[in-house]
Amino acid sequence: MIQDEQTRADEAFMRMALKEAEKAGTNGEIPIGAVIVCGGRIISRAHNLTETLHDVTAHAEMQAITAAANMLGGKYLKGCTLYVTVEPCVMCAGALGWSQIERVVYGAADDKRGFRRFAPDALHPKTLVTEGVLEAECRTLMQQFFKSRR
Repeated sequence: MIQDEQTRADEAFMRMALKEAEKAGTNGEIPIGAVIVCGGRIISRAHNLTETLHDVTAHAEMQAITAAANMLGGKYLKGCTLYVTVEPCVMCAGALGWSQIERVVYGAADDKRGFRRFAPDALHPKTLVTEGVLEAECRTLMQQFFKSRR
């Protein structure tokens, strides 16, 4: 796939993750959304459910990993790409590492809890990372959410 096509695909799938994030925000959850793509199609969609499920591990990425693994019938997500609106935390990066996901694409960096700061080697060594896809939209959604809470 040439670069322009990859960029267009990344932006289209990140828009799907943003829709998931908006669902989370509407339900009082921190607005983070995720989709996992395999073979050019979405195999799982998820958003934060920590408040709804009273579960600190119910991050969008964790929900998406579980759904994708169930869809594929196995624990490894080789050949898959995660699109997530905010940089994964250490917990999610660890789970992504164990899943052996091929690629992680995120929108906004998380300077306070992101894996790049605290556990830069948590992902599988072969996992490719693309950051900053639709970064402004992803960041704005988070900022608006927290501004409305204060």
